[in-house]
Amino acid sequence: MSAVISPRALRPTVQAPFDLQRIRKDFPILELTVHGKPLAYLDNAASAQMPRQVLDRLIRYQTREHANVHRAVHTLSETATAAYEGARAKVQRFVNAREEREIVYTRGTTDAINLVMHGYGRAFLGEGDEVVVSQLEHHSNIVPWRMLCAEKGCKLRVIPCDDRGVLLLDEYARLLNARTRLVAVTHVSNALGTVNPMKQMIELAHACGVPVLVDGAQAVPHMPVDVQALDCDFYCFSGHKMCGPTGIGILYGKAEHLDRMQPYQGGGDMILSVTFEKTTYNAIPYKFEAGTPPIAAAVGLGATVDYLSAIGMDNIAAWEHELLAYATEQVGGLPGVRIFGTAPDKAAVLSFEVAGVHPHDVGTILNEEGVAVRTGHHCAQPVMQRFGVPATARASFSFYNTLDEVDQLVAGIRRVQKMFG
Repeated sequence: MSAVISPRALRPTVQAPFDLQRIRKDFPILELTVHGKPLAYLDNAASAQMPRQVLDRLIRYQTREHANVHRAVHTLSETATAAYEGARAKVQRFVNAREEREIVYTRGTTDAINLVMHGYGRAFLGEGDEVVVSQLEHHSNIVPWRMLCAEKGCKLRVIPCDDRGVLLLDEYARLLNARTRLVAVTHVSNALGTVNPMKQMIELAHACGVPVLVDGAQAVPHMPVDVQALDCDFYCFSGHKMCGPTGIGILYGKAEHLDRMQPYQGGGDMILSVTFEKTTYNAIPYKFEAGTPPIAAAVGLGATVDYLSAIGMDNIAAWEHELLAYATEQVGGLPGVRIFGTAPDKAAVLSFEVAGVHPHDVGTILNEEGVAVRTGHHCAQPVMQRFGVPATARASFSFYNTLDEVDQLVAGIRRVQKMFG
């Protein structure tokens, strides 16, 4: 009788470039059990978990620093304002924007994209103009542009992808023409994990005089991002996908574009003066930040940037690459399992289907094994249509995940197959 070889024996010998067990202790939620099993949280593309350092910073702000920001001269307001604006400076350095004023606080990536659609698209696009998106987009980078096209009589053009989930750059280059007014494309596909060649795509667009908006929601948590090196015109991302709070996001925009744009929300703090006859808007970024902002969330985002920077984004990218490679080998080696998205350059996303089993059933059974994955179309229905499936199961990794958790995922999939076999 031949011996059974455990997955552990087949593992790569590579180690995380940081103390993984110490890192895991920073995340209280990872100590939970689900159905009596240790939690393997593999739904990071939807929302990552927060470390104690961020949680503690939020509590300190709420219990010792909370007040509304700007204008007031009392101590708490000045303290809150310093923390709020200090977080903006941290984000500026994190993505290497030229100036703090190029960093606009939003409610998230979706809000940031909509801000550009309203403030830039509605002002500078008209009938017959074209917006280029890709087949890999999240709905948040499709629906706003469809709304604009319906309102303005513009046309939406789509960059196709191949069977690996790789965008066809020759087709992209052919789409760029004299009517193209904006390219809006994701840096990393949330459904497939494809990392798009953003610098090359931006250069092609700029050669035609076309500005580029990048949806960076799935890139910023997983790799170093330098907006000046990319030379993108707009870059959008969310706090909660990078171990920060919900309800906070960032729009980076080149100052020359932000200066030209009109705000799409009016109210307090985004003005210099108001009469019944005239409103004079504030300078950037404040003209886009109407009303009381998400102060605590912004402060928490600043703490998140500190935390990720201390680990090092290159270190995070390296470990997640190893996790994805191991998971791809183990899951892809299971009979009856199909992986969607096989691009040579991928971030830590593994979408798959188990033959004969609905993805929701896969997710339900994995949950019974303590494994949290996402099931459905992942707000990327055109991707699902491209691959001819209604939905997939998606495991998505973060730097605090382990090889043991990959094995737990694989064991769970085997249980799914046994139950439906």
